[in-house]
Amino acid sequence: MQTFLGATELDDELIKQLPKEVLLRVFSYLDVVSLCRCAQVCKYWNVLALDGSSWQKINLFDFQRDIEGPVIENISQRCRGFLKSLSLRGCQSLGDQSVRTLANHCHNIEHLDLSECKKITDISTQSISRYCTKLTAINLDSCPNITDNSLKYLSDGCPNLMEINVSWCHLISENGVEALARGCVKLRKFSSKGCKQINDNAIMCLAKYCPDIMVLNVHSCETISDSSIRQLAAKCPKLQKLCVSKCADLTDLSLMALSQHNHLLNTLEVSGCRNFTDIGFQALGRNCKYLERMDLEECNQITDLTLAHLATGCPGLEKLTLSHCELITDDGIRHLTTGSCAAEILSVLELDNCPLITDRTLEHLVSCHNLQRIELFDCQLITRTAIRKLKNHLPNIKVHAYFAPGTPPAVTSGQRPRYCRCCEIL
Repeated sequence: MQTFLGATELDDELIKQLPKEVLLRVFSYLDVVSLCRCAQVCKYWNVLALDGSSWQKINLFDFQRDIEGPVIENISQRCRGFLKSLSLRGCQSLGDQSVRTLANHCHNIEHLDLSECKKITDISTQSISRYCTKLTAINLDSCPNITDNSLKYLSDGCPNLMEINVSWCHLISENGVEALARGCVKLRKFSSKGCKQINDNAIMCLAKYCPDIMVLNVHSCETISDSSIRQLAAKCPKLQKLCVSKCADLTDLSLMALSQHNHLLNTLEVSGCRNFTDIGFQALGRNCKYLERMDLEECNQITDLTLAHLATGCPGLEKLTLSHCELITDDGIRHLTTGSCAAEILSVLELDNCPLITDRTLEHLVSCHNLQRIELFDCQLITRTAIRKLKNHLPNIKVHAYFAPGTPPAVTSGQRPRYCRCCEIL
């Protein structure tokens, strides 16, 4: 007897003929939502979708408001040793008991994101350090109850740790960082943005015990000085990304040390470092050929000479922030646009509150064919006409600008006149 099957039934039969291993491999590429939907198709798919091997990487950020303890505990018991990467970012109902259950069941976890989990304490990191010895990356950003004890626990139990973020954990100090550095010598990335107690001693410990550091973010760690940055530069030659924004005590000595030792540097953020001058950036331009992204906002002592050095020495420069660099003029932008990076590489240029910039700057930028965005807020000498001309040459560019309703008159003498900020946003 001949049997006639509908298209859906035929598809089901074909799927069932596939080896279970093949189907599990397909399911492993699905996200949490897709897996849950597949689990509702039929009994067979339910078994496949809920198999632990399909849950090796989980990101629950989109469900952060709904995630409570029982959900984490169920996931932990189902995934067990299969789970390697878990993001619980923003799950503010999450507590220490749930993290303890997670750690107790998922010993093979390598990447764990607990950022903005406001309720967790050092008890959570103690459980993680006890059971998750394969951990290589942990994010504790904005967990206000985390203290130096957490870093000590991780130092004792997670020797393979390579990345840690304790930004805005205000209770973290040099003592915790020293313990971490001594025990986690494989550390590659360390971020402590906004941790006011992080000081020179903390950075020196990282430099001494973790010579393979590649990424360091100490944004707003205000007491850091040249002494620790110079030691970091000398002992960590693999450094690629450095953020010392709002570390206002730093001087050109830090830039010279980076120039001398860290030739692989590709990202430098020094916003608010008002003591930096053209001398420091000249050194960087001479030796750091791989720089791609630089934030020099409020480095208000630099002049057009800095742009001339960067134009000749940094052929891969993609993003440059010069906001509030009040001595930069059209001539500096001309230097920048004649450099090897300008025509095909430079994609973002931020010039907010650069009062000496005029329409001539936009004329120079016409040659930057890859320029995708330019910021011109409060550049009062820029006109509508010049912006239109730039857009005609670069139709895909995004221009963000304030400017006065009328074209400002030429400045003859004395102080530069102030213009109304009630402006149109382009």
